[in-house]
Amino acid sequence: MEVNGKFSARALEDLDLVAKAREGDQVAFDKLMTRYRESIFFMVLKMVHNRDDADDLTIEAFGKAFQNIANYSADYAFSTWLFKIATNNCIDFIRKKRLQTTSIEQSRKGDDGEVVPIAVRDHNPDPEEAMVKEQRAAKIRAAIEKLNPKYRSLIELRYLDELSYEEIAEKLDLPLGTVKAQLFRAKEMLYNALKDTKEKY
Repeated sequence: MEVNGKFSARALEDLDLVAKAREGDQVAFDKLMTRYRESIFFMVLKMVHNRDDADDLTIEAFGKAFQNIANYSADYAFSTWLFKIATNNCIDFIRKKRLQTTSIEQSRKGDDGEVVPIAVRDHNPDPEEAMVKEQRAAKIRAAIEKLNPKYRSLIELRYLDELSYEEIAEKLDLPLGTVKAQLFRAKEMLYNALKDTKEKY
């Protein structure tokens, strides 16, 4: 890998960790996550203004970075690449959220001054869409069932019971950092289990 000559000592350390991570070294992944998790989280929080969403988006950003680590080029520092992934992930999340929260109360004035309500498309699924959604949900449930019990429990508590990270840590009597790291691994396992069916959680 050709290295940018202007890299700081920290960026060079990151490169060493990236090389090890590419070979499947879990300790290297953990070190990269520990090094940047807090700064990514606070950047994301400034964009989405919600701690739970920021937690999820931070974990997703690391998931995307680690899944695509083979595509990382040393033209830029690893941190620059990681922050770009996190930023793009947030922008996509914000766009989706805005689309979902369009108010049906919105209206505009027509050419004649009359108030014209904005017609909002009905987003309720038709029977075929409902069936596809049901099949997808069944595949996700089946994939969750195949996870190691420890990881299955974390996924269920977070996404089915909708508990916060703090509530999960309290319920399982685990440090908050351990819960976040293990949930990241659980989501990665679930993603890999669903990849064959081309379904994403």
